[in-house]
Amino acid sequence: MKIIAVAAGFIFTALILSAQVKEAFTGKKLPSVEVLTLDGKRVDISDYGKSGKITVISFWATWCGPCKVELNNISDIYDDWKKDYNVQMVAVSIDDSRSTAKVKSYVQAQGWDFEVLLDPNQDLKRAFNFQMPPYTVLVNKEGTIVSTHLGYKSGDEAILEDEIKELVR
Repeated sequence: MKIIAVAAGFIFTALILSAQVKEAFTGKKLPSVEVLTLDGKRVDISDYGKSGKITVISFWATWCGPCKVELNNISDIYDDWKKDYNVQMVAVSIDDSRSTAKVKSYVQAQGWDFEVLLDPNQDLKRAFNFQMPPYTVLVNKEGTIVSTHLGYKSGDEAILEDEIKELVR
């Protein structure tokens, strides 16, 4: 019984912290933080918020199973999102400098048709103040963060699509 109470306490605390993180960024612009393209060029993540498109930023890592499932599921419907909602998808790998070398080959093997960036020093991850991926950020056409989501379970991409549809209306 004590174990259940402790587990419930941890879950409750995690939910509160998740809500606080969500509130901390909603309504704000993307931070100005440099990340790398797969070719090693520096880009400022805030530039994606200036594109005039709805932007989905998904933080992931090669060692994160739920992250890879999420990105593969989004990849399956991404062409429709681009066509129907003018969405741009950006997957940001938080793999450290030791495992960053695996990212490019993994992405090529998956055939993902969206931008993949690297955050090897986790500067962008720290700016968003989350602990573990997957972590998804939805940005409207004006570059304002409208929602964040921590974790992934099957079907979350449908919830994300509903949020995107609301932004298009």
